[in-house]
Amino acid sequence: MQQNMKLGVCYYPEHWPENVWVDDARRMAEMGLSRVRIGEFAWSRIEPEPGRYDWGWLDRAIETLHRQGLGIILGTPTATPPKWLVDRMPDMVALDEDGRPRGFGSRRHYCFSHQGYQAECDRIVMALAERYGEHPGIVAWQTDNEYGCHDSAVSYSPAAAEAFRYWLANRYETIGALNEAWGNVFWSMEYRTFAEIDLPNLTVTEANPAHWLDFRRFSSDQVVRFNRRQANILRACSPGRDIIHNFMGFFTQFDHHAVGADLDVASWDSYPLGFLEQFWFSEEEKRSYLRQGHPDIAAFHHDLYRGCQKHGRWSVMEQQPGPVNWARFNPAPLPGMVRLWTLEAMAHGAEMVSYFRWRQFPKAQEQMHAGLLRPDSVEDVGGGEARQAAADIAAIGDAGPPPKSVALLFDYAGDWVTQIQPQGRGFSALRMAFDYYSALRQCGFDVDIISPQADFAGYRMLIIPCCPIIGADVVERLRAFDGPVLIGPRSGSKTTNLSIPAELAPGGLQQLIPLKVTRVESLRDGVEEQGEGFAISRWLEHVESNLEPEIRLSNGRGIVWREGSVRYLAGHLDAALLRDVIGLMAGDADMVVEDLPSGVRTRRAGMLRFAFNYGTQAQQLSVPEGAELLLGSARIEAAGVTVWRE
Repeated sequence: MQQNMKLGVCYYPEHWPENVWVDDARRMAEMGLSRVRIGEFAWSRIEPEPGRYDWGWLDRAIETLHRQGLGIILGTPTATPPKWLVDRMPDMVALDEDGRPRGFGSRRHYCFSHQGYQAECDRIVMALAERYGEHPGIVAWQTDNEYGCHDSAVSYSPAAAEAFRYWLANRYETIGALNEAWGNVFWSMEYRTFAEIDLPNLTVTEANPAHWLDFRRFSSDQVVRFNRRQANILRACSPGRDIIHNFMGFFTQFDHHAVGADLDVASWDSYPLGFLEQFWFSEEEKRSYLRQGHPDIAAFHHDLYRGCQKHGRWSVMEQQPGPVNWARFNPAPLPGMVRLWTLEAMAHGAEMVSYFRWRQFPKAQEQMHAGLLRPDSVEDVGGGEARQAAADIAAIGDAGPPPKSVALLFDYAGDWVTQIQPQGRGFSALRMAFDYYSALRQCGFDVDIISPQADFAGYRMLIIPCCPIIGADVVERLRAFDGPVLIGPRSGSKTTNLSIPAELAPGGLQQLIPLKVTRVESLRDGVEEQGEGFAISRWLEHVESNLEPEIRLSNGRGIVWREGSVRYLAGHLDAALLRDVIGLMAGDADMVVEDLPSGVRTRRAGMLRFAFNYGTQAQQLSVPEGAELLLGSARIEAAGVTVWRE
């Protein structure tokens, strides 16, 4: 049985006079918080001069928090190297795609490939781990902070170029093999040695897409290695403590599954209102969910990052408590949403939700970002909702694990392919995954987002929204899967080296469904191909097959193809048709599609069913007769939560 989810907060004792620390810690505990993250940006205070450590303030901060019974998650400070280190090694900074230094004055000003900086990180992490690794107040470590934030996972520095050449030599062994894999005979791009290869930026027009894909793979591997170095030090010096990293929303610059392999807990930073504003959502969605966030943003990432840790352990390291400072527009959450976001994480199996941050800091870049307390230390709206969430969690009690139901496959390399070669503006494997996930949630289904390398056993349906590269091993496991499979457009359309398969798309997936994609079209905004009660936009494939289409366009062209339990979608389906196709699959799997009220989403956890209202109006739920209500009622208010035992 899963233990009650913990609540925590991000705290920066170095920002505040020591005479408030004791009261802060007391108030945290009184609010119902039991975890506190500190230290991830404190390098300049820990080591103000090269080799001179100032541990006193951090010793006292840790003791103060520990005395109040707060479990401490101590961050390694490598996301913010101090000025003296940058001055000593000016080439440690990353270069952007235009070759400009990403200099000191904010954060994440380092290149993952710089060996000198790697050694400095080893040193500071070792110093922290040796001093605090056995401290009873330290319950976990966070490595660095938000790898890749501000587009920093990819660097075009000399250090990156040198490391990339070494990576390529290990991958291909001979330059002839690389030239063949990349197709470098095109445009006379052939190389004589690995030393001749530059990074793929600063070319006259687009660089070879295979060159870009390998550079993205390399850059991801550099993040993985960087994280692993820290994790290895922390495990050796601080046994028994969890190693955590905090991922971000809608971010794919590195493979989170690969980083997750070295973590005990995958966490992420949840800012639903900021993500709604900054990403692809329509103006209508941005208005409708202005103060709530799209109903599937937080849940999508909960299920994605649960799938990035081999044991399914995950948390929210930073939960938005009020207006943020970094989006184009920054509204306040609808009253009740901070509580709703907290309990929704619980429903998806989170071990912890930690709010960012304790008190709003009145200076520097994030002074407009809310906390649980206002800058004058008065409890803000988010603080009250955190307090209420703590009481709700206690009332609900233990929640069981999320059940296996529908698996949705997402591959980071697949998203890199659609970034490198979108073929139509805005085409994105990540966006496709989100759209399919949202459609499944609107049908009332519980979804796990998994890697193509994960185990498919136990799932009742399997969805592949867009995976351009699908290996032979995955095809074999798909053939053995006992349940309906849905394959979205562009899946299987590329080889590992980003070329068109000899047998044409969908490549090896033709072993599941006998069809060939002979031509693709990307359609500009506002252009649609019509069917009976539906429309195809953005992407349309021409298919050659002896199969009879299951669904056709009005002109007779097939758009949904079926062979046994496998369906292939030859275009970008609108929401209505996608829901209909999911309904057909659900019928095959003997699953029931629910008619949820607008803006309402549900999630099962063990024997519990959670319902969340992202709308601005109250809605009536279909709570089964005889169900035990643990929270709320069948009439769910705006920003409301209802929980019952089935």
